[in-house]
Amino acid sequence: MTFQEFLHIAFSPVNTVLSVLLALSVVYWVFTMLTGLDIDVGLDSDVDVDTNIDAPDGHIHISDDPSAWAHFLKFLNLDIVPITYFLTLVLLLTWLGSVYLNVFISLPTWAEALMVVPLLIVSLFLTKLILKPLNPFFKEINHKGERSHDFLGREGRLKSSIEGDKIGMMEVFIGSDPMILMVKSNNGKKLVHGTRVMIVDEEPGRKFYVVDHVFKF
Repeated sequence: MTFQEFLHIAFSPVNTVLSVLLALSVVYWVFTMLTGLDIDVGLDSDVDVDTNIDAPDGHIHISDDPSAWAHFLKFLNLDIVPITYFLTLVLLLTWLGSVYLNVFISLPTWAEALMVVPLLIVSLFLTKLILKPLNPFFKEINHKGERSHDFLGREGRLKSSIEGDKIGMMEVFIGSDPMILMVKSNNGKKLVHGTRVMIVDEEPGRKFYVVDHVFKF
């Protein structure tokens, strides 16, 4: 297969989105390796509190009474494996499967598009198996299990705006390790993305923490 043929397949109507996402993933990892920084993406949307992002490097913390979706995430080991690693590998495997399908099997465009779904599902399970040997390593860098009272009184920066009963995210540092906690505004007051806040209370099931403005005297 020539380079021109490869480009034609990689940027076919079905594969263009996958190719662009994979290219963006490569840019992300190059940026991360060169700078040692994570790209800070501010989120400003409602979050289901059944699944808590409560650990560094994108680990997902499953609550004590998880939903079916949270059970599925735990089955994929996303309570251990950083989600950025997992999604990058899933995307790569899905892209490879779609490209090879185009090379060896001639299908109508609509059929190729439908095949992306089973390829994605297969990639999820393959990624789980491929990363499984690395689980002990990821457990070592996963700082889950901090005692709840350790967070009370800690200060951090909001990663999303919160108001009323809306659940958002807050970044705190345990030593030099960044951690993302699910938080809710004290008394429902409006707190915007980027505000410096303090943890003043916690929900009994530790599904989220309550935060307020940092008061300086």
